[in-house]
Amino acid sequence: MSSTPQLFISISPNLTALAMISDALAGRRRGLPELWRRAIASRVGPPGHEAVKPLAAPGRSVAPDCLVPLAPVSGDVTVQTQIQVLHETPSDNLIKDLEQAFGPGTPPAHWRSAADRPGRWMRGYASALSEVWNTTEPLWKRARPLLDREIERVGITAVRGGPELLLGSLSERISYGRRGLLISDVESSTYELGNRKIVLVPMLAGRDAVIVSLDHPEAVWIAYPVPGADSLWRKPVAPAVDELSALVGPVRADLLCALDQPMTMSMLATDMKIAPSGLTYHCDRLRAGRLITRERRGREVWIARTHRAEELLELFRR
Repeated sequence: MSSTPQLFISISPNLTALAMISDALAGRRRGLPELWRRAIASRVGPPGHEAVKPLAAPGRSVAPDCLVPLAPVSGDVTVQTQIQVLHETPSDNLIKDLEQAFGPGTPPAHWRSAADRPGRWMRGYASALSEVWNTTEPLWKRARPLLDREIERVGITAVRGGPELLLGSLSERISYGRRGLLISDVESSTYELGNRKIVLVPMLAGRDAVIVSLDHPEAVWIAYPVPGADSLWRKPVAPAVDELSALVGPVRADLLCALDQPMTMSMLATDMKIAPSGLTYHCDRLRAGRLITRERRGREVWIARTHRAEELLELFRR
């Protein structure tokens, strides 16, 4: 993967709907609050529940292309448009998508019922998507301030540098380092980015939800939980924070600002009133972004800002 990836952002609701389907209906739990899981599941009829069963197969995350819209690459498309496309897609297209995903011949057991009756499956999945979106759309509208904030955060990163840091902050399942972009999932493979751009797609989803497409010739896209999504489950959207906090998160921004001189882990924990385990987690993330160094001196571990961090702070002071 290139050391300076080109980042773009797409506000596409289709991936939010897919994440809700996977978590609430298919049982691929990724942290969606139980209240929402029950609300969504209760409003989807039997055809929809039946259609999403293949997504619940343990140890499998590959799905045919007709499930995952290319909207993040081709432009933002409404969920209603995607539902209409599903209704209009010929049944044979599902068979072709299954062969592309799993190879020629008989598909995996969890997709055989769909392959046997592709038209019925497409209608059932379109029904599930429609019913899930009817429940989720009001939440999507309430999330507009969060999505606007994320657009700003990605824009700041694109203009002022630091895409590697942003990629590493998307999810606990994603890290970025010398080996490139690493995404925790059930299938293990290596992909070359080449000259393709990276399209980021913030979702309203559980904290562990990540959906990735790596096959498009022009771009790869990564759908991830928008920062602050958990606030929608319990309280109004919080006001926007400053630019540095928007980039690295408020705790890590405060930690960087506190390091005007090297400090020990115990000094930092006391100064910032953070539990040692929490401080270690945030320091690991900042170290991965090459913003701090750690040096053991006897029994103490000393933390210091790097030159890269000094440059980043100077950008935000202007």
